[in-house]
Amino acid sequence: MVQTSTIVTISVGTVLTGVIAYAAYFDYKRRNDVNFRKALKRESKRQARVAREEAEIQGKQQREEIKNAVQEAIEEGFPTDIEEREAFFMQQIAQGETLAGDGSDPVAAALCFYKGLKVYPEPSSLIGIYDNTVPKEILEILAQMVAQDKSLKVGSFGAGREGSPSDGPGVE
Repeated sequence: MVQTSTIVTISVGTVLTGVIAYAAYFDYKRRNDVNFRKALKRESKRQARVAREEAEIQGKQQREEIKNAVQEAIEEGFPTDIEEREAFFMQQIAQGETLAGDGSDPVAAALCFYKGLKVYPEPSSLIGIYDNTVPKEILEILAQMVAQDKSLKVGSFGAGREGSPSDGPGVE
């Protein structure tokens, strides 16, 4: 009678031999069959094109989402009393830091930072702080939000990031 371990060993050996044979066949086809190489290249280009189109669609959707979020925030209005503005600022910054920390919704996090910027007495100085503390992805969304709001004057937004010596040469 054949033992179980012998059956398992033979089965594993057979499967392993099949996998190695398939890999060798695929490698042979890849190296020697011109049509197979062309088909692989076409498929790779098609996948790259599909990925690029999806990224464009997502970018358009995100820009529209940013535009709507800024419009809603402006329509809601902002506190005018000094104490209310300070409390609102602290609340928005804390909420923005929480959302930025978990990374689940970068647009919502940027919106919180935008609302804090909107009530801050000196937005230009706050931008410098954001440049050093807010993740780049959220900072880019925040820059788009600031660009949407013509009433918010902050000077050159994000200038400290790209020329920063800590980034090293050529880092964007």
